[in-house]
Amino acid sequence: MGQSLLQNGLFQRGKVTRGEPLSRWGFAYLLKQHAAVAARQQQGLAKKRVSPHVLRHTCAMIILQATQDIRKVSLWLGHATLTTTEVYTRGDPTEKLEAMEAIVPPHLRRGTFQPTDKLMALLKSAS
Repeated sequence: MGQSLLQNGLFQRGKVTRGEPLSRWGFAYLLKQHAAVAARQQQGLAKKRVSPHVLRHTCAMIILQATQDIRKVSLWLGHATLTTTEVYTRGDPTEKLEAMEAIVPPHLRRGTFQPTDKLMALLKSAS
């Protein structure tokens, strides 16, 4: 998508060919137009949300996964403090999986729970 913008000459050093600075709304408009064109070729893209915010978040997640350094993500996003950027550590699926694997005992297995007759009798007597 980005390369087609460059190839079509829509951007020239941060400016649209009309010579005016590209506003955030102008970028969102161009992104929407190019996402619609791309969705015609990639049907799955039509169901995805494509916005400047989603691109920013995706890029931040890629930087975090590549560098494992929240400070670099914070600098790239222009956040004043690391606490603002910490939301990205909560959104990283690999970190979530690693955390879950660390706490779930390996002997547990999936399936339906079948209480014993002794447990059922205990529960009935307690009520």
